[in-house]
Amino acid sequence: MTGRARNEYGTIDAQRARVELSRYIASKGLKQTRQRDLVVDAFFSAGSHLSVEELIQRVRRRDARVSSATVYRTMRLLCECGLASARHFHDEGGTLYEPAGDRHHHDHLICTRCHAIVEFDDESIEEAQRAIALRHGFEVHSHKHELYGLCARCSKQSGDVV
Repeated sequence: MTGRARNEYGTIDAQRARVELSRYIASKGLKQTRQRDLVVDAFFSAGSHLSVEELIQRVRRRDARVSSATVYRTMRLLCECGLASARHFHDEGGTLYEPAGDRHHHDHLICTRCHAIVEFDDESIEEAQRAIALRHGFEVHSHKHELYGLCARCSKQSGDVV
């Protein structure tokens, strides 16, 4: 999925995602629908990590008739074709989805109090991981790096120093 237009979050835009999803679902013998397009538009315009419940609310602001099942099925299809990634950040929380596709690799800071999620990338961390894998003769296929703690706002509220 190289050479596609990117939005400010480094992901493919909703229009490109609709085209890619349409190709994918056609290959599975399914049909593209206006309701699926609404889900794709709402998801890719969010620009952040969303639960399906949050996405349902966004979609229903545009069309109250879109069913929860349609949103769940569309998110499953987006994940299957590589346009979205399902993430599990909190033990008590459910699945959150983020745009994927040709997005660059990134890591996450997750606040354990307010559940804010900050994305970051740091080449020195990536280099260290490659060096560690090489030292152990390990071939890395994928990884995720998640740091849990208090964000600056929550830390300030509790009196902790960040």
